Amino acid sequence: MKRRLAGKEAAAPSSARVLIVDDHPFLRLGLADALGKESGLWVCGAVGTAEEALPAIGKLRPDVVVSDLNLPGKSGLELIKDLASLCPGLPVIVLSMHDEEIYAERVLRAGGRGYVMKSEGPEKLATAIRHVLAGGIHVSAKTSARIVEIFSGRDPRNHSPLSQLSDRELEVFRWLGKGLCTQEVADRLHLSPKTVETHRLSIKKKLRLGSAAELVAYAARWTAAESGGIARGEA
Repeated sequence: MKRRLAGKEAAAPSSARVLIVDDHPFLRLGLADALGKESGLWVCGAVGTAEEALPAIGKLRPDVVVSDLNLPGKSGLELIKDLASLCPGLPVIVLSMHDEEIYAERVLRAGGRGYVMKSEGPEKLATAIRHVLAGGIHVSAKTSARIVEIFSGRDPRNHSPLSQLSDRELEVFRWLGKGLCTQEVADRLHLSPKTVETHRLSIKKKLRLGSAAELVAYAARWTAAESGGIARGEA
């Protein structure tokens, strides 16, 4: 399996080594096959969790990491933050089904260098990898324009209410939307139930929701819409 993920032939000396982090085995295989057909790229390995990624990076020495956001245990955002501290020269590109409007800026703030939607296809990902390896940052034109407006102080548009949430609050919100109770969210994120409750109260206040039931209903609607690829964080 490892040999197949790394490609049928040895990488050319000039090939950039790519590590894939995604919890779906079929996606890992498909992505490895697709990137293996791209000139100058070589998938040196693929793992399913952030916890597996750290030792794999030490062993395989990739030039770039392509990671999903939704990972079992530690999230993709947390992995990016860890790598920004432990491997500051290693670029990370997020490949995700989640709405770029909600997550791309968070990925860049965490230390990521690119964001590609899974719906865009492997060619777009290959382009992003090459751009990032050349020292650039890859996001869509829409996100790039919004980031420029934010940093220039000219950002008149109203963004999603979810942009007010911290990264951890957004994680809690998403798991609430998937139907998890406080204890289950705490177990999933390795937090105490009290900490999760604190996040719930903060989320409810920021989103101006009147009750816990309203929060869960809002989260469920948003999560369902996002799974269908149409979420924009609106009630």
